[in-house]
Amino acid sequence: MKLYVCWGTFPTPRPGGHPCANAYHALKDAGHAPEVVRSYGFAPLPGLFNQTRGRREVQKLTGNRWVPTLLLDDGTVIDDSHAIVEWARANPA
Repeated sequence: MKLYVCWGTFPTPRPGGHPCANAYHALKDAGHAPEVVRSYGFAPLPGLFNQTRGRREVQKLTGNRWVPTLLLDDGTVIDDSHAIVEWARANPA
């Protein structure tokens, strides 16, 4: 499984936590060990600023450049931190 994140999985002072960190920690808490693909950039900016390998892969998978995105080993794509957290809670390792 691959988890595409912006740059980190560390806690931040952002209310509710950072979406990428929330997704990562939910997966880890559920016993998963995702390969983390750091996908630098900022999705609202034009494509020129989002041409990292991770952002290109996310766009191919989802049609957008937003992360976090989870790619399961069977090819299933789960997009959005809330959906990833829900999936992790429903599918412990």
